[in-house]
Amino acid sequence: MTVPHSDTVEDLLRLHAPQVLGALVRRYGHFDAAEDAVQEALLAAARQWPGDGVPANPRGWLIRVASRRLADALRAEQARARRERTALRLEPRETRAAPAEDDTLTLLFLCCDPVLAPAARIALTLRAVGGLTTAEIARAFLVPEATVAQRISRAKAKLRDRPFHPPAPRDRDARLASVLQVLYLIFNEGYTATSGPALHRGDLAGEAIRLTRAARRLLPREGAVTGLLALMLLTEARSAARTGPDGELIPLDEQDRTLWDRAAVAEGTALVEEALTEGPPGPYQLQAAIAALHDEATGPDTTDWPQILALYDVLVTKTPDPMARLGRTVALAMVEGPEAGLAALTALEPGFPHSHRLTAVRAHLLERTGAHTEAATAYRTAARATQSLPERRYLQTRAARLSG
Repeated sequence: MTVPHSDTVEDLLRLHAPQVLGALVRRYGHFDAAEDAVQEALLAAARQWPGDGVPANPRGWLIRVASRRLADALRAEQARARRERTALRLEPRETRAAPAEDDTLTLLFLCCDPVLAPAARIALTLRAVGGLTTAEIARAFLVPEATVAQRISRAKAKLRDRPFHPPAPRDRDARLASVLQVLYLIFNEGYTATSGPALHRGDLAGEAIRLTRAARRLLPREGAVTGLLALMLLTEARSAARTGPDGELIPLDEQDRTLWDRAAVAEGTALVEEALTEGPPGPYQLQAAIAALHDEATGPDTTDWPQILALYDVLVTKTPDPMARLGRTVALAMVEGPEAGLAALTALEPGFPHSHRLTAVRAHLLERTGAHTEAATAYRTAARATQSLPERRYLQTRAARLSG
């Protein structure tokens, strides 16, 4: 087989890692030990594949190597007879055909086991399935990094010897809600990376969309799943227009809308209409409807801001997410003027203790009122608070422009 470029190997490993972990956990349990075994298999592949070529069945190769590592690890624990007996059953087998249900979804539901607290389910899934670092998860949750590390460690400890069972009917809705929240957070990290030199991480956004499509195939009449997929498609459709030739951030009202993916917009809009017929609208359906209004507008001046504000008024009654309230404030400012938006921002400050986003919105509204000195100061404050280099450069540029 042709020797692949290193990026191809890295892409393959990123694609298969959660599926391999899901397969091991589904077959053998031992979440924590399985995760270690998968990491060892990934390292082995990273060393061997660039020179030897990618095997015909890379996923099967990884499962086989990880199974060996897991068996070796369990055998080493001689003090526990039960684990030794389990290890005897873990001899590598010939590669099996992939199951009908994606093992990544199996892993998602495992990470959302009711034995875990909601915050721990989400943090563990982002780490195991999304591949995010602890710091990235902390920023997504607006909580200290140490808190997230503790959640992940405790979650792994609880799942260590717990066999996987599909969710029972009585807890299905709660498990599904947790899974969808995780997918949404993974997508958000991909669409607007919280750190690093790139604004957009297409691998994460694409993986979130892929998994949400898979969830919808399993649950085709679930309004929340349909709404979340619509929201992702309508949002990702703008990605090509969000950055300039040098990677600089371009805000929504300045984007070249001819660069938007109209096929994704059409699919997302159709899904919104479908989702709104599948029971009372929840947060994902409402956010998708807002995104559809943005995407259907030919420009900033034709955006239906009164309708967007009306949808936000409903959305904030459905979710405690502070970003929903911040979005409503922006819509309020577009309908009633920047002064109304600035007055509404004060009440939102407790929800954004470690985030630059509220300060950036304040800077924008101050600029619209003509308070350029105060706006420049707010832009610089927001720039210091973000870990995203494109966002930082954008905010610094706005501040410099106002400062002459």
